[in-house]
Amino acid sequence: MSESIGLVAGKLWEYLEGHGPSSVTKVVKESDIDLKNVNRAIGWLAKEDKIVVTQRGRNETIALK
Repeated sequence: MSESIGLVAGKLWEYLEGHGPSSVTKVVKESDIDLKNVNRAIGWLAKEDKIVVTQRGRNETIALK
């Protein structure tokens, strides 16, 4: 399971590298990653201190460090 989460984290990294800071909703709509796996990948990348998650109101934005 952790290997597949790592692969999805890599996809999320590539998406953010190409598109810049994005909301979870935008990532799910514009990539081939489903919501459950986006959330897992966010956790993976956050644990590795690779991303920043900011919240404004109800919206969260994910960005690479």
